Amino acid sequence: MPQQAPNTIFPPKLINWLMFFAICLIWGSSFILMKLGLYDDDRKPLLTASQVAAIRIITAGVVLMPVLIRHRSKIPFKLSGWLVFSGFFGSFLPAFLFCIAETKIDSALAGTLNSLTPIFAIIFGFLFFGNKIPFTHIIGIIIGFAGIVLLYLVQKHTGYGQIGYAGLVILATIFYGINIIVVKRYLNGVSPLIITAFSLISVGLPSLVILWQTGFFGLPLLQPQYIKAVVAVCTLGMLGTALAWMLFYALVQRTSVLFTSTASYGIPFVAFGWGWYYGETITIGQIGCLFIILGGVYLTRIDFSKFRKKAIV
Repeated sequence: MPQQAPNTIFPPKLINWLMFFAICLIWGSSFILMKLGLYDDDRKPLLTASQVAAIRIITAGVVLMPVLIRHRSKIPFKLSGWLVFSGFFGSFLPAFLFCIAETKIDSALAGTLNSLTPIFAIIFGFLFFGNKIPFTHIIGIIIGFAGIVLLYLVQKHTGYGQIGYAGLVILATIFYGINIIVVKRYLNGVSPLIITAFSLISVGLPSLVILWQTGFFGLPLLQPQYIKAVVAVCTLGMLGTALAWMLFYALVQRTSVLFTSTASYGIPFVAFGWGWYYGETITIGQIGCLFIILGGVYLTRIDFSKFRKKAIV
């Protein structure tokens, strides 16, 4: 019998790694896309933070609408409350917090602080659901927060106002952590595509109201600088929200949560690269603090007690 042709010309492992790097590149680029929506090339304000966040959510919802329509029979309406909760805490609130923060802080700093999400997921899993925290994870949490403190100290000309805006990014990662725990606890049996599509579309209407109330449709949107800003934010919605989450969940299904979640290590480096390209100040101290924070995140991924048990056996 003739051999069946392979399903793809690329090895599965290569596809997995391509998807992994795509996630790092897309999410790492999200922070600079926010900046491009907020300011023109001369750093003059264009869109407001609320407008950038609203356009991002609306664009992602429009892109995912066909997915929800196609899989409408799989929508668990009994869990719709948790799906809406996921939309607000996993997308809506963080989108606005990140955009507001980036009116005062660099995109590279925002990308670095974003890597704290896994740490907060562990903390809230312990506080709300009694999940056990291994000793190595506790050490990782301490190291991660120590990296934050050092990052504040090495920032030049950092006032209390800037620290407050950086705190908005940390609050966004707290919401991300809460959302991860809720999805794992209450939406574990729901298709990831349904979670993403339903949650984003559910917050699309309030985003549209905000866009209208902030006077977006009265702006001179046909001017080149506004076209560039809107295109950047729509790209953020299509790629940084809709496509990235679909790639993330697809990679989880192809590999594992552990492998996919390590994208949190690559995202800050991409954010730093874009920040450097657009003239943001990147110091050795900032890079050192980034490695400290990522070291803490790494420790929250492993449990040495398992290795000790294997050694004993």
